[in-house]
Amino acid sequence: MPGSASRRTVLAAALAAAAGTAAAGAVPASASAPGGAEGGAGQASPETVANRFWSTFTDWRSGTAEGTRAVAGLRPGLVLAAPLGRTDYTDPHTGLTSAWEYARWTSPAHTPAVPATEVIASWNARTPAGTWLQVELSGTYADGTATPWFVMGRWASGDTDIRRTSVDDQTDGRSSVWTDTLAVDDPASGLRLAAYRLRLTLYRRPGTTLTPTVWRLGAMASDVPDRFTVPASAPGLARELAVPRYSQNTHVGQYPEYDNGGEAWCSPTSSQMILEYWGRRPSAAELAWVNPDYADPQVCHAARYTYDHQYEGCGNWPFNTAYAASYPSMNAVVTRLRSLTDLETLIRAGIPAITSQSFRPEELTGAGYGTSGHLMTVIGFTAEGDVIANDPASPANEAVRRVYRRREWENIWLRTKRYNASGKVVSGTGGVCYLYFPDRPTSAQRKALRAVGVV
Repeated sequence: MPGSASRRTVLAAALAAAAGTAAAGAVPASASAPGGAEGGAGQASPETVANRFWSTFTDWRSGTAEGTRAVAGLRPGLVLAAPLGRTDYTDPHTGLTSAWEYARWTSPAHTPAVPATEVIASWNARTPAGTWLQVELSGTYADGTATPWFVMGRWASGDTDIRRTSVDDQTDGRSSVWTDTLAVDDPASGLRLAAYRLRLTLYRRPGTTLTPTVWRLGAMASDVPDRFTVPASAPGLARELAVPRYSQNTHVGQYPEYDNGGEAWCSPTSSQMILEYWGRRPSAAELAWVNPDYADPQVCHAARYTYDHQYEGCGNWPFNTAYAASYPSMNAVVTRLRSLTDLETLIRAGIPAITSQSFRPEELTGAGYGTSGHLMTVIGFTAEGDVIANDPASPANEAVRRVYRRREWENIWLRTKRYNASGKVVSGTGGVCYLYFPDRPTSAQRKALRAVGVV
């Protein structure tokens, strides 16, 4: 089945239950949402999503540095300068315990324009062999109380030092971490996260001068209203970008240790398509581990190096953006967009997007499948305003380019509630997407990214 992995389904069900919607009871799978169920339906206003990313030299000199140092240059970053101490880390996926030197950087407290029900962190970094990093987030509720420090990811671009991983079972009884998303347990209660801080810990082998380099760290805070449908948008662009086409199904059965092989590789396959659009791909030496009989070995490579060993899948959103940003001069973020108009703004500037959606087969004409969570790449719009997507769930590379009806597509992507095949109410992603773009975008690309709240 197309999609990230079964655990993304668990996340959607848990969030729906927390919001009190999963208890709505079974309804026929073909039923429409009752009019009153839309609640705050309507395209999300600018006040429903707020991004904050630290990436400038000034940014890195703010906050609290404990053994880290800001470095200037064409791409300012943060490095490990003087170890704060040494610690042992037992990898839960290998059982091995190793000693590491570490240093920390804590961002200033940030108050987003949106009191949030969800916060998703993402980061761009280089972690040479012998190094890795951890990203944590602590929020402050509107009542002034604070969450503990939640681990949002333990990341290494390789997999020989540690196994990159999310961390399960993190909650303070009011909010919980679901793989890559910190979510308020009961949004209907009115509880919101009014502010947050991010904490970055850099690790290296003791006695070396190695260091990770972090170029971007930030988060997307959002409070998208519960909605089964969104208003139709008016077409505003006819353009198609020349993005390479790869099918995840070419890789069915390959490397089953990475989420059962290609049938669940929609996210890394989409990531690889856009990376190659920007002219980045792994070298022949980096691909040497892949069976030479396999076509498109770079897709196998992307699956291996986005794989989350706790989530047991390749669909961890910030792990995909971190993988993309490990290529030279690439930036990548997880965010939400407000509308198809936002997507048109990006496409007009030459920036494709990877979008996350879930739907029943009858909800997306021409797809030929249903999914509880699936990533695809939006590459353009037809003259009629329909969405042109590279859909990795296609049977072969030649069939990847699809045209999906605008009204259907925008609804399955932007809604936050939907009925699944059993008639239960579950969550939708509410416009989640990955954006990959070069470190030196054109002025038009920078303007487009600014218009959607990214830079």
